[in-house]
Amino acid sequence: MNINTVKRVFASVRSIINLVMKEHGIEGKNAFSGTFMPDRDDVTRRKPIPNDVLKHIQQRCMEANDDPRWLVALISDTGMRLSEAAGLAVEDIHLNEEIPYVDISQHPWRRLKTPSSQRKLPLVGCSLWGAQQAVHASTSPYLFPRYCDGVTTHSNSASATLNKWLKQVAGSDYVIHSFRHSMRDRLRAVNCPSDMINQIGGWSKQSIGETYGDGYQLERTMDILKQVILCEN
Repeated sequence: MNINTVKRVFASVRSIINLVMKEHGIEGKNAFSGTFMPDRDDVTRRKPIPNDVLKHIQQRCMEANDDPRWLVALISDTGMRLSEAAGLAVEDIHLNEEIPYVDISQHPWRRLKTPSSQRKLPLVGCSLWGAQQAVHASTSPYLFPRYCDGVTTHSNSASATLNKWLKQVAGSDYVIHSFRHSMRDRLRAVNCPSDMINQIGGWSKQSIGETYGDGYQLERTMDILKQVILCEN
């Protein structure tokens, strides 16, 4: 693990120990507090996926036409996190609405990373195709029962499998998380407002002002995502 990952793990451990000490009235110092960790240049920067490579990946998804590739397709034009997509229930996909969309919300088997992660995303392009295929094929309450059993979302297993396939198809520079980096650039390319970018990606709000109101309506985010698709064709 790189140093930033180690720091995140230690932060979780510190919080757990602090909570246990507080709840049980344990006096003393948390042994995980103040741990020295040197800064190292071992952080790998995720590369966004170029549009031509993205189109090639999507084409390969349609050719394979199986549930792991439906999952990749769903992520590719929404920018969802892998765990968000893998942990979807079938009822989270709304295909018969005027604007087809996915409702990303908390489930007992899959928590969300931040409060901003709860959102509704229009389904366009290859993501709409992936959602349609998964819904029509599912015989389970879960959209991707291979990776979600109603108790746990096996996002690590999904990540290992899909990253291996992605490297074969697109090269070693890209991983599943690269789709999120790409989506941010794709939204910038159509002059999408920064607060809408954060809303679409489920990134934390950057200012107090962004917390006011209900945010952008589905119609507006649909217009932007359609612009992204049209701009690239």
